[in-house]
Amino acid sequence: MFFSAFNYKLLGIAVLLIIGGFAAMYMENQVDGFISLYISPIVVMAGYLLVIFAIMKHDRQEMEEESID
Repeated sequence: MFFSAFNYKLLGIAVLLIIGGFAAMYMENQVDGFISLYISPIVVMAGYLLVIFAIMKHDRQEMEEESID
């Protein structure tokens, strides 16, 4: 597999954060609301950063085991 199980778990959590952030922004339904103005963008950005981290992270022990075989 291209990613390890840990990477896929992080990607799943990141997708849930992104969807949850946009859902919270939509559910408040106010332009000047506290959640849609401050909380939701932070949650969405955290999701995107977690996606980047999950893609960039690789397990060094797993790479060493593959190179030995």
